[in-house]
Amino acid sequence: MNKLKLSTFIVFVFIFSCAVKAQESLGTYQIRVAPDRDDWTYELNQTAKFNVAVALNNRQVAGLPIKYSCGLEAMPPTIEKTITTTAQTLTIDAGSLKEPGFLRCIVTLETGGKIYRGLGTAAFRPDQIKPTTDEPKDFDKFWNDGKTELAKLPLDAKVEFLANYSTPTVDVFNVSFQNVGAGVSKSSRIYGILAVPKASNPNHKFPALLSVPGAGVRPYRGLLNLAERGIITLQIGIHGIPVNLDQTVYDNLAAGSLNRYMTYNLDNRDTYYYRRVFLGCLRANDFLVGLPQFDGKNLGVIGGSQGGALAIMTAALDARVKVLAASYPALSDMTGYISGRAGGWFQGFKDKENRTREKIETSKYYDTVNFARRIKVPGIYSFGYNDEVCPPTSVYAAYNEIAAPKTLLLGLEMGHANSPEQGERINGWIETNLKK
Repeated sequence: MNKLKLSTFIVFVFIFSCAVKAQESLGTYQIRVAPDRDDWTYELNQTAKFNVAVALNNRQVAGLPIKYSCGLEAMPPTIEKTITTTAQTLTIDAGSLKEPGFLRCIVTLETGGKIYRGLGTAAFRPDQIKPTTDEPKDFDKFWNDGKTELAKLPLDAKVEFLANYSTPTVDVFNVSFQNVGAGVSKSSRIYGILAVPKASNPNHKFPALLSVPGAGVRPYRGLLNLAERGIITLQIGIHGIPVNLDQTVYDNLAAGSLNRYMTYNLDNRDTYYYRRVFLGCLRANDFLVGLPQFDGKNLGVIGGSQGGALAIMTAALDARVKVLAASYPALSDMTGYISGRAGGWFQGFKDKENRTREKIETSKYYDTVNFARRIKVPGIYSFGYNDEVCPPTSVYAAYNEIAAPKTLLLGLEMGHANSPEQGERINGWIETNLKK
């Protein structure tokens, strides 16, 4: 190699080595926290241990200070410590529970101006969790009176074809119908998106499925995936406003007049926000069973979170419902916090100032637990141990009260969501059971 080539090569190597040294590897830290048992479930008084791993670019990182806290889920921690990561998985002794419930370990890492977080949740005989709420003596009369009031109102259905929502196999419609009102208003309306499978035979009939919504204020486009499987679907909103408006309308309502709507009039069972909502779900079934394309017998209901509560309520109050699917149902055992354990979304009684006699008594007429006791049809239920919105303690309090045939899909690591696998299993179960 001549001197010119050699000098050029040296310069190239120097520049390359400097570039390598200056290169910065960026990535997201991942914190994995999991109980040391495969099913994340322990007997009472057994010690729960959590395995903790902190990784960057899929490699465990040593020498980082992490904080962990352990205790009864959704309650103040009983253990709080700081430790340093190693190249091996760490094991944390989180203690045990003497009574059925869930013990949670939360791990945080603060580095580079960011906070990373992971959690795991251990169950202690969740099958033995009992509700803290009780049942009003006039519970059935209260809801029967509501159904009587609803039946007096004409359906007054309005249907508008939505060509831009429709597909070659499904016709989609914007629909609305009359519902009971709230306060001084005698009536309101429920809005939704109806999806009807197209049939080559005009006399062909289909099963029907009501989809009830999770919490929030948003537009909807309908459940076309299930409609394409040969099921009439009706996806409703609960707020008495059309569900196909511009997103800004819902954003403004969520930030304004419908902010924290689930607390409105909680001190009065007759004017509480959810009374109109619950009865509106029954009115949606009135609309579905009146469709000429309905097969006359196979009606189901599906929902998650707030919708999980609404699905259980609808099946409990409406004998026309044959099957239901409820994921991580909200409004379950809302009084849990009063008894020193996690209560159901919307955590209305976590704040001691809200624990008035009127609010507690009203909640009992709307608690998922008291509807779960009245379920008589097969259902599929899905949730995870890491849910911080609808704590599994509260969900099990309702689930354990169901005496009807039930299938449980546990996604142990899941928070407030279903995994794709859970979602597909639910859809398959609904399709199979509605087409029997």
